[in-house]
Amino acid sequence: MTTFKSTHHTARKKIVIKLGGSTLEGLNEAFFSNFKKLQQQGYDIVITHGGGPAINRELEKQNVTSTAINGIRVTSEDAIGIVQSTLVGKVNPGLVHELNKAGINAIGLNGFDGNLLESEFLNKETYGFVGKIKKVNTDLLNQLIEQNIVPVISCIGATVDGQALNINGDTVASEVALAIGAESLLLVTDVAGIRIEGEYQQEATEELINQWINEGHIYGGMIPKVQGALQVLNAGIPSVQIVNDSLTGTTILSKELVK
Repeated sequence: MTTFKSTHHTARKKIVIKLGGSTLEGLNEAFFSNFKKLQQQGYDIVITHGGGPAINRELEKQNVTSTAINGIRVTSEDAIGIVQSTLVGKVNPGLVHELNKAGINAIGLNGFDGNLLESEFLNKETYGFVGKIKKVNTDLLNQLIEQNIVPVISCIGATVDGQALNINGDTVASEVALAIGAESLLLVTDVAGIRIEGEYQQEATEELINQWINEGHIYGGMIPKVQGALQVLNAGIPSVQIVNDSLTGTTILSKELVK
């Protein structure tokens, strides 16, 4: 009698890891070892990334000005070409190379690949060539994951007419996490989570976060991060973690998981 292992009946747990900030300039050993630990624990992982620092350098080099409204980069016709070539041509292959070198089987993707991120203009008059995602090709991601390949997605969407659109990195991460039914979304940033009065918090809830914002403990760039995290929780992802590049930080739990 032959026994065979079925990959389909055991629904494996999925995690989306969003890389941002200085992690895009190079990942450290702790990242790779913790990443492999998650894989050994049976998690399938999808990575998404932006490219703020590299894009800013490139725009400056080519004298293209760029502003942000509500944390979204207004992207002119000149800028979208630079954003696309920087993310798809430089940042993405750089990350894929680092992962492969560390023994993690990774493949680079953007919104055009297999219609991965079918998008439309968010609001052309306000933001220019910035997109919102209409549809994520989850079949493609699941096929790669089943082959133990880690998809590494740069946040470039594509319209049905083949126009590239710049999409906020946290937005891509959230949309992908929701589309594949991820167990958790990890937002990797330059700090080990939420720090209140000098101490990093291991866990947080929506109520605590709103209280901390009102009391001024959470401010600046952390506000859009935690608000994005709460949106993801409210949309149905069980937990969101704001972590540093060794993947440790604050876990924000949905009401259902708070004991």
